[in-house]
Amino acid sequence: MLAAFLSRVLSGVVQKPARRVLVASCNYSNDATFEIKKCDLYRLEEGPPVTAVLTRQDALRYYRMMLVVRRMELKADQLYKQKFIRGFCHLCDGQEACCVGLEAGINPSDHVITSYRAHGISYTRGLSVRSILAELTGRRGGCAKGKGGSMHMYTKNFYGGNGIVGAQGPLGAGGQIAEAFNMAALWKLPCVFVCENNLYGMGTSVERAAASTDYYKRGGFIPGLRVDGMDVLCVREATKFAADHCRSGKGPIVMELQTYRYHGHSMSDPGVSYRKREEIQEVRSKSDPIMLLTDRMVNSKLASAEELKEIEAEVRKEIDDAAQFATADPEPNLGELGHHIYSSDPPFEVRGANPWIKFKSIS
Repeated sequence: MLAAFLSRVLSGVVQKPARRVLVASCNYSNDATFEIKKCDLYRLEEGPPVTAVLTRQDALRYYRMMLVVRRMELKADQLYKQKFIRGFCHLCDGQEACCVGLEAGINPSDHVITSYRAHGISYTRGLSVRSILAELTGRRGGCAKGKGGSMHMYTKNFYGGNGIVGAQGPLGAGGQIAEAFNMAALWKLPCVFVCENNLYGMGTSVERAAASTDYYKRGGFIPGLRVDGMDVLCVREATKFAADHCRSGKGPIVMELQTYRYHGHSMSDPGVSYRKREEIQEVRSKSDPIMLLTDRMVNSKLASAEELKEIEAEVRKEIDDAAQFATADPEPNLGELGHHIYSSDPPFEVRGANPWIKFKSIS
């Protein structure tokens, strides 16, 4: 779950090569209106709209961001298998509409804290692919200087992932999750608690693990929404609604995004012992978030198939360049182990693995 959502959305489409100007001169639509799935409501008289306007500029931005997250996760999978990435690594391919839609619905001054499956949100919060992949490979150029890894990435107004399951909710609101719900409701904290429900725990389906799978009702006395987490527009509109709910002084809200992860829980989980490969393929063929957005863009003339293929080629190159940096950048020096442990000035010595090893703590 994410507490107190809120972000730094990329403000515009990446500059296009000159050769793409000819493509862009086609008779494209400036915007289009789409029907989106109605959200299930809990303790709410009304919910998000059932239609959404998508401009060509936003469509291209969402498409590129989701494609970057997809390709970045696939590259991380490759680097892990090549043993450039070690330890825990939780991938979010298949869930791209969640991180991109959430970013599209919040403000740069808002704050986000998330779970261990954090690569996509780290990117949409403003971190570069280079800094994310370099963090995964433990290099100096990583967003946490190579010391955080998959679960601990940070940037402005983003307080990273957390290795403890569910810990981000209490940290974001200031207490354990039941207490966090209680205090958030009692004090009317402007928190959006988001559950990215990808239908499986570590290796168990939600139906086998929970007596009630209506996670948007788990706040009890807190209103809730259940949202189509595979549709970036549905996530965007629901996030705007939830953020407005909080900003108006009505207190917290719980938002359940029904999504799906293509990979296993972590890199040690093949992901097919507790679900069939056919299930994954069916989701890919019918509900893939990038495919759904692509179809909308092309069918409504917001973009052409050729234009999207060129964006895909650019993204592939960006990811490959970032991966090359992440494998060539040097690892941090041993002496930097003491850096950034404490926020303190001036620097002071901290003990290492034994009393005779000293490191300098630099904030």
